[in-house]
Amino acid sequence: MIETHNPTPHDAFELLMAGNQRFVAGTPEHPNQDAARRTQTAPAQQPFAVLFGCSDSRLAAEIIFDRGLGDLFVVRTAGHVAGTEVLGSIEFGVSVLNAPLVVVLGHDSCGAVAAACSALKDGQTPGGFVRDVVERVTPSVLAARAAGRESAEEILAEHIEQTVDLLLERSRVLADAVATGRTAVVGLSYRLADGSAQLVATRGLDTGIPTAS
Repeated sequence: MIETHNPTPHDAFELLMAGNQRFVAGTPEHPNQDAARRTQTAPAQQPFAVLFGCSDSRLAAEIIFDRGLGDLFVVRTAGHVAGTEVLGSIEFGVSVLNAPLVVVLGHDSCGAVAAACSALKDGQTPGGFVRDVVERVTPSVLAARAAGRESAEEILAEHIEQTVDLLLERSRVLADAVATGRTAVVGLSYRLADGSAQLVATRGLDTGIPTAS
């Protein structure tokens, strides 16, 4: 397993996926979860990845990627919808903490995606601020359907890829970091049943893995 104090985007991606493979296989190592790591990271943090994922309770990042304290800088919202607070948090992870990898993590059976599909079908949207979440997911559903992608898996992949592109379009800090090779952005789709994370999109990184989209 690669462990380095200054990982490249490729190193960071390999670390993340190796942890997921251990989780899927049922052989987690639980790295960096002891008292020594707690003491080591108390003065400062140096995460190797910024993980922007859905808030779903089944997507606990450090568990499904078998990581520990100080490894991941985690930002989560329902349906991984990105507002200014999210963009600022990701920029902090990239520009201040120097994380070489940004991950957008979606998952099957996502309630926000399902709600957006339902709203388009029957014209009924949820009340309160849940409506804002659904409205931000809706463009991804429309884009998928316009491209002839109708299945739940295809719509999810589209939403993940749309989110990746949205981050790069809206954040000059992130776009510049990717353009100079300091950081890469990948989109992953998590399968609840088997715990695996599948590559959907990549920007600034040649993983050698075909995307699931």
